[in-house]
Parts: sequence; C-alpha cells; structure tokens
Amino acid sequence: MAVYTDVPPDELAKFVGGYDIGEPVSCHGIAEGVENSNFLLRTTRADFILTLYERRVNPDELPWFLGLMQYLAQRGLSCPRPVADRAGVTLGTLAGRPAAITTFLQGAWPRRIEVPHCEAVGAAMARLHRDGEGYTAQRRNSMGPAAWSSLLDSCRATGDQVQSGLIAEIDDALAFIGPSWPGQGARPVLPRGQIHGDLFPDNVFFIDGHLSGLIDFYFACTDWFAYDLAISLNAWCFDETVTFRPDRARAMVRGYESVRPLDAAERAALPVLATGAAVRFLLTRLYDWLNTPPDALVTPKNPLDYLGRLRFFRTCAAPLEWL
Repeated sequence: MAVYTDVPPDELAKFVGGYDIGEPVSCHGIAEGVENSNFLLRTTRADFILTLYERRVNPDELPWFLGLMQYLAQRGLSCPRPVADRAGVTLGTLAGRPAAITTFLQGAWPRRIEVPHCEAVGAAMARLHRDGEGYTAQRRNSMGPAAWSSLLDSCRATGDQVQSGLIAEIDDALAFIGPSWPGQGARPVLPRGQIHGDLFPDNVFFIDGHLSGLIDFYFACTDWFAYDLAISLNAWCFDETVTFRPDRARAMVRGYESVRPLDAAERAALPVLATGAAVRFLLTRLYDWLNTPPDALVTPKNPLDYLGRLRFFRTCAAPLEWL
C-alpha cells in the first residue's frame, strides 16, 4: 500500500456522507506497498480502510475484486468486507479515482517469519480456494505466463544494468517454463478456481501468533490452486539471505493439505509452478526498478531477491525433493 493521491477534506466528507458509517474523524495515509492509495479512515462509529485505485488495477475489474471479497467474507474467511453506500453500491469515485471503503482488520503482518506462520498461511490459502469455489465469475490472470515475455521485452534494453547476464538468464527460464507449464502439450491441467495471487507476508495479519486475516486481493484471479501455493513458497520460505527454508515449506504444505489435499498432478507441477512464480515477481520487480522515478513516494523492491529464488527452483528436478 502507499499514497499517490491526496484527498481534500471537503471531498472526503461528501464521499463518506454517502455511507451509513458515521462522520469522518480522521483519515491518515498508509505508507506501505506500491499499488494503490490507502488510508486508515476513522469515523464516529468505527475504523475502515479507504482505497483509491491507481496504477495496475483495471477499473473495469474492480467489481470482480470487490465481489470476491464480499463473497469470501460472507463465508467466514477473515478478509476486508467492502462497505456498500446508501444506494447499495460498493464502488465510487473520490479525488478523481475509483474508490471503495472496506472494513478494518485487526492485526499486523509478521516482520520475522516463523514456521507456525507458514502453516497458518497454508491453511488459510486452502480455505480461500475451497470457499471461493462458488464464486463463478472468472478473471484471467493478467500477470500469468502469457504476460511474461512482453514484460521481459520492456526491460530488455536496460535490464543487464541491474546484473550482467540477467536478461539471458530470464530468457532461458522462460524457454524452460513454456512447454513445462500445466496444460501445455501433454502436461495435465490442474484443479483451478479463485486464487489470491499475492499472498506475501505483508498481506497476512496475525494477532498473538494466530492468523487474523488476509488483505489486498487486487491480484486475485482464476488460475491453478497450486500456483497460489507456489507463489507463497517463494514469498515465505526463503530467509533474508535468500536461502531456502525447507522447514517453512513443509509447514506451509502441511497446513494447506489439512484443508485441501494436493493431488498427484499438483505435486508434480509444484517445481515448475514455483519457478514461474519466481520469474513473475522477478520481472515485475525488475520493471519497477528500471522505471520508478527517483522522486517517487515508494522504493522499488530489489529484483535480485527473486533471481536467487529462480535459481533454486530451477535445480528442483524431482517433485517436492526440496521438502
């Protein structure tokens, strides 16, 4: 999360007045993240999150995201619940941006990842996959394999300034991933449905060691369930030196399978899915690293953290040998 757009007090008061949530008391920007402008909105009744949608979010897809969160919250998943205005609408316009108000989740994301965190995340992810099965509207994964070649091309001219040989290494990874991806050629398709797509530590809240909620659903989409697991194996199961932690990975898979067991095809596909997830985040971080202006309000994340992950998963020839 971040703040790109300021909200004038008079516009805020008018916007909040369209909801039955009390009057605004304060509205403070939240400085973490990179995608949208987020504010902690305190009213005379409760605390909420106000989001102004910026950058990569397609406004036409916002009803899908908000609908998914509403659907999951109604089924007991702890996630932000979009608040409808007096007309029953959850999406409006504020300061020239699409905007929505969601409920506020208590908790904080873990700055120091422990094995129990990973098991809890795996179980929560599986519940999301299970509970989202009735949400039949689909959204294509806009950051899936079909997008990676063009994203790499946009970095090709300057990417080796980050590290010599980087572009060639990513080219080689894409050549490996393409024919190995589930559903390609003789590769089996996998169970699929609604996935979070960005279940990083800063999108998972805990209270006293217990998972209290999942946030930031704006990369959610319809894709392989096991790909969501592969993303989180990348995000949670390496330490600060980019060394793989098999104890964390085993805990995450154990937590996931306590709710939804993986089938044999999903297990076999995990190494290539994890390789693809490493490429996806390496590419988006590389693009941001090369294209974020020096005076931007946010600092781009180091893409080389994901080069280390990519190299690790490329060595995993046998399914789950790293568990």
